[in-house]
Amino acid sequence: MVDTTVESAVTAAILAGVVDLLAELRTGPDVTGPQAHAALQQILLIRNLADHHAATLTGDLDRLDVADGKGRRLRELLVVMGCAPAVASRFVRIGTATDIDPLLRRAADGAISSEHADAIVRGLSHIESRSAEPVDADLRSAQLMSLMSWSSAGMTPAQISDHARTIANELAADTDDGKPAAEDKSINELGYHKTDDGRLDVRANLDAVAGEKLHSLVEALSAPKPQPDGSHDPRPGQHRRADAFESILELAEKGLADETVSCKPTGGVLLTIPADAPKFSALEFMGSVTPATAKALGCDAGITVVIVDGDEVPLNVGREKRLFTPAQRKALLLRDKCCVKCGAPASRTQAHHLVSWVDGGATDLDNGCLLCTACHHDVHDRAGAGSAASGPNDHWDVVMGFDRHPWLIPPATVDPRRRPQPAYNRRTPRLDSAA
Repeated sequence: MVDTTVESAVTAAILAGVVDLLAELRTGPDVTGPQAHAALQQILLIRNLADHHAATLTGDLDRLDVADGKGRRLRELLVVMGCAPAVASRFVRIGTATDIDPLLRRAADGAISSEHADAIVRGLSHIESRSAEPVDADLRSAQLMSLMSWSSAGMTPAQISDHARTIANELAADTDDGKPAAEDKSINELGYHKTDDGRLDVRANLDAVAGEKLHSLVEALSAPKPQPDGSHDPRPGQHRRADAFESILELAEKGLADETVSCKPTGGVLLTIPADAPKFSALEFMGSVTPATAKALGCDAGITVVIVDGDEVPLNVGREKRLFTPAQRKALLLRDKCCVKCGAPASRTQAHHLVSWVDGGATDLDNGCLLCTACHHDVHDRAGAGSAASGPNDHWDVVMGFDRHPWLIPPATVDPRRRPQPAYNRRTPRLDSAA
């Protein structure tokens, strides 16, 4: 047995040597291009080696059930130890993979990054999932070498993944029970992550049937809608499709509400509004939103609004009469027929407060109208108000007329005089419009 004291001393000496090497690689104002290039190559080599050993030790942790002994999952243990979640997942995939000795040998030399190694491991797993029969050792070895050759050729991890899908498609086509990729639901993927600027990036890879459903729904809901003055829809195609996708989400939420399951603790959207500081309003997952967005969300039946005090203790949840009752909704439908701005079907509309509920607006017919998702955004959009490029009149307003019907006031960019226009269902040709 190796003396642990001697072993620790050797490890400390090795680490000290690495630290000294890094210190010698420090750059300054006098560094030359070749020197910087050579130094960075050494740094990347050290990084690759460190990642390889981290993945190998992760495999040891798995083999020895260390995470179970601490009451955690392996990935969770790595996160607690300081790994970013994505890096922890990568180490777990590499460290627990089997039959990848050639890959590990290259990684042990620092010749391959952990990102490339992870793409190869995930590619092998994908290929195996597409095969109707277990992949034998010889075939798996050939697939491993094929993916490694792409790494050696300088391909990116994404290109290695694409190559793995190509191999998987060929394998599926050669077997009796294999499915073409376009019809294989087992490889459907949907991923999303919050971006640095607080948006949600969504990526999906769907089979032909699911893709057709999404395509047909988006196309049906993203048709251009003329403005109240008859001008063309100013939204580009991608914007219209994004609005359509949000409409699909709202229709699904309404369907869940009809089945009385939207009130479950883990379902629906939660908005927290500090009573004394509404500028710090926040969504449960996506985080901080502006007061204007908080006001807009106050109209949405799919949103649970929680008012909290300075210690984040809820003062109330969904203040009484925040949402229009079914009877009030029917009355709005009878009066407005459709979206008052663009004429979208009533099934795709929300009941909008003319004076925001957050600002104390009442939930009654004289303070409500029907607006679809896109038009609701137009009315609530105050982002540019007061800026150098725009003014307080650069958005749509909805007001209640003396006739107790909603009227729309266009932005100055549409009509410099901002003349009120009747709701969509009450528009008729007029001489002054024709002129």
